[in-house]
Amino acid sequence: MIVTIDGPAGAGKSSVSLKLADALGFFFLDTGAMYRCVTLACLRAKIDLSDPSAALEIAKSCDIELAPGSVKLNRDDVTREIRNPTVAKSIKPIAENPRIRELMVQQQRKICADRDCVTEGRDQGTVAFPDAQCKIFLTASPQERARRRVQQLLDNNIDADYDEILSQQNQRDQNDSSRQAGPLRAAPDAIVVITDGMTEQQVLEHLLGIVKDRLGQGRRQ
Repeated sequence: MIVTIDGPAGAGKSSVSLKLADALGFFFLDTGAMYRCVTLACLRAKIDLSDPSAALEIAKSCDIELAPGSVKLNRDDVTREIRNPTVAKSIKPIAENPRIRELMVQQQRKICADRDCVTEGRDQGTVAFPDAQCKIFLTASPQERARRRVQQLLDNNIDADYDEILSQQNQRDQNDSSRQAGPLRAAPDAIVVITDGMTEQQVLEHLLGIVKDRLGQGRRQ
């Protein structure tokens, strides 16, 4: 079974998706971490991020390993580094590169082949896994998402300014929604979950209910 969880930046997808996967005993695929790894690799190589061919070559050289609580890029633990605001500010040309997105989607499908997965990102239910049995679109108000993102950074001892984070987030929402390759949008058959006023535990329990209902439907068919 594939469970896709899409939604905008700061919606809390990564943390709740990981916990959902753990509760279900499924593999967790953090696709955002994959694009962040490519972005970090490009920054380290000091290439022109707006050069799509150069960025693609870097992407092809990226060996990305995803595990619960750990992300490795070419065997280097970059779990914290890819969450740095510098990476977030630089990810746009990487995420909008159609050939990089195609490469990442191929890798995502390979990772999830023949296994139960919870996969989260921007285009999982629309592009990567259009036939997924359970699709969820997780979102919250821009202000709530910015507040959560600031707290996440502070918890990781990274300085963060609310107004700056909100501005970056709004710009990223616009970029994600308007790009031609894998735009951010809810799949027609996705269940939209708005999490304002909900604790992470409440969100988790709600998502578990949705997935278990779909599992039950699958058994009855």
